[in-house]
Amino acid sequence: MNNFIKSPSGVGGLRIIFMGTPEFAVASLDALVQAGCNIAAVVTAPDKPAGRGMKLNESAVKKYATEHALTVLQPEKLKAPEFIATLKALHADLQIVVAFRMLPEIVWNMPPLGTINLHGSLLPQYRGAAPINWAVINGEKETGVTTFKLQHEIDTGNILLQKSFSIGDDDTAGEVHDTMKIIGANLLLETVKGFADGSLVEMPQSQISNLASQIIHHAPKIFTETCKIDWHQSVEAIHNLIRGLSPFPGAFSFLNDKMLKIYRSKKEFQNTASKQAGEFVTDGKTFLKFACSNGYIHVTELQLEGKKRMQVEEFLRGYKF
Repeated sequence: MNNFIKSPSGVGGLRIIFMGTPEFAVASLDALVQAGCNIAAVVTAPDKPAGRGMKLNESAVKKYATEHALTVLQPEKLKAPEFIATLKALHADLQIVVAFRMLPEIVWNMPPLGTINLHGSLLPQYRGAAPINWAVINGEKETGVTTFKLQHEIDTGNILLQKSFSIGDDDTAGEVHDTMKIIGANLLLETVKGFADGSLVEMPQSQISNLASQIIHHAPKIFTETCKIDWHQSVEAIHNLIRGLSPFPGAFSFLNDKMLKIYRSKKEFQNTASKQAGEFVTDGKTFLKFACSNGYIHVTELQLEGKKRMQVEEFLRGYKF
């Protein structure tokens, strides 16, 4: 465990390079800016063509950085010599990564204080690309955020700070995301303040007190096969899958050969021995439910292929079975 060098000028005395791309990262960048941190540059993804007109689309982080007159770097390749030279010339004390790409060692090992990452789980749990989704899919009652030092293996670096919060029984991944981005932004700022006043202490993940008794869950990237509902599973497992993939990419099944994405559901525990797995029951007006191993999943918000997302009552008013 190592204490850090104290910065004589507080958070404003540290030159920081911030790396991030989506809206989740904007909350963290804003927290740093509002606290008076010295953001030497912001690194984000290159603009990408999107929409029917294929107009160049700027990342959420770039839009924020531009509005606040911050220097923006958008490298195509993180090992490109010109990008490496630009980073070195900025003489950053610290780099911060929030929802960005994997960094090569020449980048993350450059600043004297290293590079820290904000991760959406209580490490060492849920290392990987989709920690929010998998925590909800697995029915966790609690998750959190971790700041840690980057090293060679992904999400394995020494922990700096952690903050936990509860997950409600019906919370979606989107709702957990929105809670987490605020808690994470505050934790990140607390971490930077710890660097500035020398109070932080690194903790190797192997030294987590109850690690030996934990089953370590991982959070790999979500693929299409992950999203397909298996109606042979339990009510609890399917409900958790639905909310863990909502709003994106969405759990799906099929209704009369058309893909049906389900974004919200309710649980009904009942003997369904007389029903086939995935068989639906509806009154055509107020409810649509699917049989599974120990009850029914009531669909409350859905989107049929070719249609808009809607509440089940609106869907039933216009759909003929």
